[in-house]
Amino acid sequence: MHAIPLAFFARPAEEVGPELIGCRLVKRLPNGELLWGVIVETEAYAQDEPACHGHRRRSPQNETLFGAPGRFYVYVSYGIHHCVNVVTDRQNWANGVLLRAVAVPGEPERVAAGPGLLARRFGIDRGHDSRPVTGQHDVWLAQRPASLVSPTLVTTTRIGISQGEQLPLRWYLQASRSVSRRAKGDRTPARGLAWFPDEEYGR
Repeated sequence: MHAIPLAFFARPAEEVGPELIGCRLVKRLPNGELLWGVIVETEAYAQDEPACHGHRRRSPQNETLFGAPGRFYVYVSYGIHHCVNVVTDRQNWANGVLLRAVAVPGEPERVAAGPGLLARRFGIDRGHDSRPVTGQHDVWLAQRPASLVSPTLVTTTRIGISQGEQLPLRWYLQASRSVSRRAKGDRTPARGLAWFPDEEYGR
């Protein structure tokens, strides 16, 4: 599974966020096998708005978010679970995309339907913070397969935050049943009509 080029991430989070839908989160296991899933939900954050971790100050905990694009930024939410982000845009400007949900082939459809569940299923923690997402380590982001070049997305407001929740900076794959929370009025697709899995995903 070919990694996404670094240049892809050197853009604002609101551009990268929707284009990550359909891409794959991949982890090479100790036995050499690949654990992977399709990213079906993302959220964007930028330094100039209050929900971003870098809005108020730069600290050792959020230093990665101010660094070079194309790296994982992993933090602990409420002292309970990890959240996996991808740093975007440019250095010295806090900007990133939260990976909110992933669909894993052959597993329960909601096994990674939420940031904490996603990190748990892929075994991602603070030890992965600042590592490149472009294939140099055991976890990376891979390109979309041809069957998802132009996926149908839903754009909606962010969730699970107390500030800036009204901004339309969350996207999800409409055809997926693995989304953490659907927009009001958007019904969950019926089983048997979903896009996933597809023959191309085995390649």
